[in-house]
Parts: sequence; C-alpha cells; structure tokens
Amino acid sequence: MADIIKLLPDHVANQIAAGEVVQRPASVVKELLENAIDANASLIKLIIKDGGKALIQVVDNGKGMSETDARLSFERHATSKISDAKDLFNLKTKGFRGEALASIAAIAHVDMQTKTEDSDVGTYLKIEGSQVVAQEPIATPTGTSIAVKNLFFNIPARRNFLKSNQVELRHITDEFHRVALVHPSIEFHFYNNGSEVFNLPQVNHRQRINHVFGSKMENRLVPVNEETEVVKISGFICKPEFAKKSRGEQFFFANNRFIKSPYLHHSVIAAFEGLIKSDVYPGYFLYLDVDPSCIDINIHPTKTEVKFDDENTMYAILRSTIKHSLGQFNIAPVLDFEHDPNLDTPYAYKGRGVVLPKVTVDAAFNPFAKTGEQSVKSHTYQKVSAKGWENLYKDLDTGASTDNFSSVEIESDVLLQGTFYSEEDVEEHTSTTFQLRRKYIVSTIKSGMLVINQNRAHERILFEKFLTEITVKEGISQQLLFPLELSFSKQELVTLNELKDSLGNIGFAFENLEQETVKVTGVPLILSESRIGTVLDRLIADYREGYSESTISQAEVLARALSKNLAVKTGELLNQESQLALVNDLFGCKEPSLSPFQKMTYTIISERDIEKKLS
Repeated sequence: MADIIKLLPDHVANQIAAGEVVQRPASVVKELLENAIDANASLIKLIIKDGGKALIQVVDNGKGMSETDARLSFERHATSKISDAKDLFNLKTKGFRGEALASIAAIAHVDMQTKTEDSDVGTYLKIEGSQVVAQEPIATPTGTSIAVKNLFFNIPARRNFLKSNQVELRHITDEFHRVALVHPSIEFHFYNNGSEVFNLPQVNHRQRINHVFGSKMENRLVPVNEETEVVKISGFICKPEFAKKSRGEQFFFANNRFIKSPYLHHSVIAAFEGLIKSDVYPGYFLYLDVDPSCIDINIHPTKTEVKFDDENTMYAILRSTIKHSLGQFNIAPVLDFEHDPNLDTPYAYKGRGVVLPKVTVDAAFNPFAKTGEQSVKSHTYQKVSAKGWENLYKDLDTGASTDNFSSVEIESDVLLQGTFYSEEDVEEHTSTTFQLRRKYIVSTIKSGMLVINQNRAHERILFEKFLTEITVKEGISQQLLFPLELSFSKQELVTLNELKDSLGNIGFAFENLEQETVKVTGVPLILSESRIGTVLDRLIADYREGYSESTISQAEVLARALSKNLAVKTGELLNQESQLALVNDLFGCKEPSLSPFQKMTYTIISERDIEKKLS
C-alpha cells in the first residue's frame, strides 16, 4: 500500500493557522497593536478603510527591526519573545508564539516599512499570500509601519462571511478599546476612512476611560484598590444606578492583557447583589496583577481566555474588594433613622395601582341657552320624571308660565371612587376586557376566550408603526421647548450618526451630532421628555447588539430596538380604554400573532377546552 501521509506546503499550513488566528479584521488589528506595544512604542496610529477589508495599517515609533529580523518575522514560529518552554510561564509580553504575521501574510497583501534607531535606512517588504514580492532599502522614520490590504483575497469563502463595514468597524473599535484602556501611557490615534475617531493623549487610567467613553463616565466611577499576596487589584467600577441591560463597559485585564472570565464576572455580580436588578449588568474596569507563573494564557489562539492556578481565591478576593469599595465610598445602602414611617403608603394599600377618578363633562353645555334647547348630559346625572308636578301648585296662582319642564334632569349623588384599587377591583369594574396579573389582557370572543400578552402585543404594534415611519418617512416629531443636552462617547456618536436619518424619520431631531454633547430638539409623540436619555442609551446598546450578527436591514433592527424600549412593560396597570385600544391595534397589524422577536403575542382558549377542564 502506497504512503498517504505527507507534509503540507508552508503556504497551506499558514492559511490553516490563519483560520485560528484571524477570524475577522479586528483580529488583525489586535495582533498588530500588540506587536507595536511589545516594540516599546509611545505613539501608535491605527488607520482603517472599509471596515478593515480594504486596509488595516498600524504605525508606531517603536524600536523597529533590522533587515534580517524583518524577513524572519513572517516565518512561522519565529519570535523574539521566548527561547525555551519555561518562558511560557514567565511571559511579560503580548505576543510570543510567532504565528500572527505569518498567518496575516498568508491571507492578505502586506506592506511593511521598518527601521531601527541606529540604522541609516530602513527595510521595505512586500508580501502577497506568503510570497515575498519585493524587499529593498527605504528611507523611513524609526519604528514600524505595517499595512494589511485586501484581507482574505485568496480565500473568497471567508471573505463572504464578513459582515457589513459598520459591523466590522464596531469589532475593530472594541479591540482598540481593549488595548487603549490598559496602556494609558501610550498615545493612540484612530482614523477611519480619513476621519479621526480617537485622539488619546498620554494620561492615567481614569482619564483614559473618560477619553474613550466620554466625560459622562467621570461621575460614574468608583475606585477599587487592593493588594494581597495572591493578586493586586486596581481599577474602577461603575455606580449601581448606572447599571445597564447590555454587557458593554465590562473589562478585565490580567497582567496588562484583556481577558474574558465568566467566573470572575460572576464574582463582580455577586458583589453588587442587592444593589442592582437581576436583569442589568454593572460596568467595571478591573486590572489584575498576578505572578506570571500562576496564570496560563496559552490555552486559546486569541489569548483572551486564561487559566488561574487558584480561581476560588481570586473569586473571593475580587468579590470582597468590590464590596469594600462600594461601602467605603457610601455606595451601598444604609439605615435611615430619620425616616418617618407615617409618610409611607398604608400596608393595606401596598401593591395596589392608582386609578385617576373619571369625570365626564358635557362640552356642549351652555348656561345661557334658551330653556328647552339643550339638556345636561353626563354619566353622573340621572333623568327623573316630572309627571304630576302640577299637583304641587294646586292652590297657588302660577300665572301664565308656559315653561316646559319635561326635559329637566336632576343631579344625583355622584359615586365617589377610591384612589387605590386592587387587581380584583379592576377586574370587577370592567366588562369587555380585563387585565390579569398586570401582564395579560383577557377578552371574550365567539369561540371562547382571548388571552393577550400586553408587552409582546405592544411591541408588535410599535414595531410595525416605526417600520412604516422609517420607510415612508412620515413620523411626527414633538419639538421640545427647551432642548435637552446629552453626553455620548465617540463610539455612541458613530452609532447615532449612522442612525441619524432613520431616527429623523420617526420624529427624533438632533443638533451638534459631531460633538460629545448632543442637543435633542425633537422626539416622537409616544416618548416623554423624562425618558429621552434612558431610551437613547438603551436604543444604541440594543441596536449594536442586534445588528452586530444580523443580516436584516437597519430599519428592522432599529424598529425592534425602539419597540422593545417603548412598549408597555409587564406590571403596568392599563385602564379600560387602553386595553381595548391594545386589542384593536394588535389585530390591525399585518402579523398579529408574533412579536418582533418571534414570540407568541396571544392564545385562544376555546369553549370546548373550558368544558373539558370542568367535566
């Protein structure tokens, strides 16, 4: 039998390795930025075009490479970081395996210019698909410039799996944040399609966070600092009231390397127990300094997953440290001995909704109208017969009065309504529909009983409404008498500018969208002024999360995010008119049975099903 096992060519092996190291343009950005940091650069520039598909360029002022080192850097497993297997457990650099540049060069066009400080001229290297096309001396400043063009040019199947330019840019920005936040002593510049996105000077950690996420972070941060024999913890956590429903501003860094650790994330959540709701997540920027021999960072190709020797101890220390910071800076709740319990709602009325008294007024009533031309009509008035009134005046001279009293209406006693109602009270006073557990709207139909989930139904109604307004551009805007000023980070401003036209179609109006402080001058009619800031923050987060891995249109993703944030929530009490309007609007939709998130909005319990239950 002939031998069938053979060695793969280097260019094929490099392409296979590239599949592990380079998943998308953001992976290239991460590797190149880390190489620049390892080169002791104090200034790094990142240049992106078309979401990284056309160009990814990193320019640094580091120590550069010689002609020989420049050529060897693109060979597999060629590295200056380690020389022995023992060095894997004493790593103080970002890269160490020597696979990044070789993998990148295998699936892209790479141009590199590099020069050391003691050299008169630098080296220019041009590589296409692992093949060196040109190598020659060049005049260039000290440092290294690597330009990666036409990513996945020789693997069209991988290129087809890339998302839109906006989505890929978000992933690149996330990687940029992870590197910039842990190295505040390095000056960073980020350019996208010729425009500057970030200009980060050399500062401390707190200022770097403010520069990246906006000045609004200044009043949200609580410092964390603890030093033990196992780990040194520093950084910041966000105050509980600024916890968000999306996992955005959550960063762990171990030995100046961004890591993902669900176990340590759980310890942070445990420290916030009792201070935040179960469906929101606190923000944190935590830097862990541990002995390199106690951490293994070589368990995943992207080096974001690590393994600690004693995770249980790390969990306990981190949880206690955060709890201490929350208490030290008066973030945790305290007992209030000056509270007056007499101002609390009586116990018997707790949990009951507040119902506004209904007053019906006849707008057409005119007290100066001629007698008999109109009568007072109101639900609080009752007609009383005036028959036999003449008997009251049998012995009196009434004169020749010809007034007609047949239309006189006598005001009856008004039924006073209570302020507090329980759920049973609401069900008792409604007829065609009633609300069950402040979650379902129940109504009767010919075939039985209709049960509607109020939150999902309202999401469907708003989704189709917003989708139509975005497409047809007929949304009505409510102009604010006093414009509201809101602060956004640069990344959030990019998303707002991306959604500017669509948001304008449904009623939003903005000014100064290029600046950190944005003026909101108009909002949709359905949105109250007090909720503008909260809704926009959640809208941006939900849009980024929903659009990042989605193939549906921007209009649909935006309509989903808006309907999710503006819909009636479970637990809200609806009056009779609102219940009827919800039912009617739902069955006026094109797809009433499903919410925008593909969940059932209602179910029908037939009369036969009820009879079976009672048989």
